[in-house]
Amino acid sequence: MTVMADIEHPADSGPLTVHDLDGMPDSGRRYELIDGVLIVTPAPGLRHQTIGYRLYGVLDSACPPEFYVVGAPFAVHHGDKIELQPDVLVGRDEDFTEKDLPVPPVLAVEVLSPSTAVHDLNTKKAVYERLGVAAYWVIDPVEPALIVFELDEDGHYQQVGKAAGDEPFEAERPFPVRIVPKELLGRLG
Repeated sequence: MTVMADIEHPADSGPLTVHDLDGMPDSGRRYELIDGVLIVTPAPGLRHQTIGYRLYGVLDSACPPEFYVVGAPFAVHHGDKIELQPDVLVGRDEDFTEKDLPVPPVLAVEVLSPSTAVHDLNTKKAVYERLGVAAYWVIDPVEPALIVFELDEDGHYQQVGKAAGDEPFEAERPFPVRIVPKELLGRLG
């Protein structure tokens, strides 16, 4: 992960906006914006992608019609200074546009990578919490393991579950679904 200095825009022009992201090169990297600061991450590896795609399939198979499951890259916007691209997200069907999700998802999932783990477990978690994303899942592809956070009554994330290897997690939010971390590795497991 790289936090980019604003070379294209002089200091007096203010923070970047989501409109500035349209001009970023198509380099295979992921561009996200948190409070006007550009975050650039490298293309994900094989384990990361395998877990993301397989999780998408599990969630999509269990998804009721009022929700929609989308895999990265797909933009979640909040105002003009935040654009995130979770590895997998679930939103209310009625909230999506053709281009983005302009409201917080009901579930955001990040698959950890060596270059993004600290960012995903701290910065992005704090932003998702601030935006009111009801459930945030983090998957460690090495173990593999799933950590589940959900908002409490005060709007703060609490860890409500963890599953590793063959241990299943029976999710209730945003809808009932059974996740077994090792199964998300497919042939890599």
